[in-house]
Amino acid sequence: MATSIFTPASQVLERHQSFFEDKNILIAGDIQDNYPAVIAANLVKIHCSQYHTFLNFKHSKRADSTNFSLYPDESFYTDINTLIYYWPKTKSEAQFQLSFLLNNMPKESDIFIIGENRTGVKSVEGLLADFGTIQKIDSARRCGLYHFRADSRLAFDLKEWWLSYHLTIGNQAIEIKSLPGVFSQKSLDAGSELLLNALMEQSDIIKGNVLDVGCGSGILSTVIGKLYQDLNLTLTDVNSSALESSKATLASNHIAGNVIASDVFSDINDKYHLIISNPPFHDGKETSYTAVNKLIKEAKKYLKLNGYLCIVANSFLPYQSILDETFKRVEVIAQTTKFKVYLASH
Repeated sequence: MATSIFTPASQVLERHQSFFEDKNILIAGDIQDNYPAVIAANLVKIHCSQYHTFLNFKHSKRADSTNFSLYPDESFYTDINTLIYYWPKTKSEAQFQLSFLLNNMPKESDIFIIGENRTGVKSVEGLLADFGTIQKIDSARRCGLYHFRADSRLAFDLKEWWLSYHLTIGNQAIEIKSLPGVFSQKSLDAGSELLLNALMEQSDIIKGNVLDVGCGSGILSTVIGKLYQDLNLTLTDVNSSALESSKATLASNHIAGNVIASDVFSDINDKYHLIISNPPFHDGKETSYTAVNKLIKEAKKYLKLNGYLCIVANSFLPYQSILDETFKRVEVIAQTTKFKVYLASH
């Protein structure tokens, strides 16, 4: 039997293809494959909360009806009568996304929620219990598919979803703001803290143009922007919630910075004195080195002469050899039992 090119979640949806053929569908959530580009339906619109997903659909037949944003505006729901939602890796992110989607889906819409059991999709039964009678209509490929008819709309107010906390670094008070699903949402993570402390001991390299790849809630850029003058900060991420969080964190601390969507270097054209990153090594629930490998191997093209790449990574990850292959000088400038901070230059 041939292996499907689709994820288990999409394979389960395929089993119900006949239901979708005459529907006007909005597809959203944690889309991991190309199924939304080929699903047979009367009308299909795709909302991407991840920029690399959006780029994947750029050359598909549904490119014109694909949107990348924190959430689509009201006009995107015009003529839609069915929602297919891919459950993401955290419940808080699912709650946030379903709140804005179900705030706009017309009454009597068909709502389908699909997810792998290990991601906790079963909790959707409790989460939406007050919203309509939700039923599990299929269970296969270690996934659950749930369906209900939207009897009412959910209220949604973005202001209610922000979390914030405060840091004191040196004599500077810093406020970090973030939305659900953003890394390090509730406190400064140990990796970023180690990276920041190590960078401050190498303060002569913090100057000019600085690129923060995978910026999350904007912690790294905000801290160095507070402590060092005259930096030209650029922050990138693929996650729309991270981009909005970084903008809010910079604004809250009165720091100027350019925040842009980019899949590693996909939308980067400048060169930098310093590139910093606490890169993710998970894609959903799976370990993935793709983005970090790309970050290391292509960084030289985006560094000025005598520029530096500084990243923090879990100690067990195999980055030393990739760095050694790519850069002339690589040193570990800080480490704990869990993390290493690498400084590389060419």
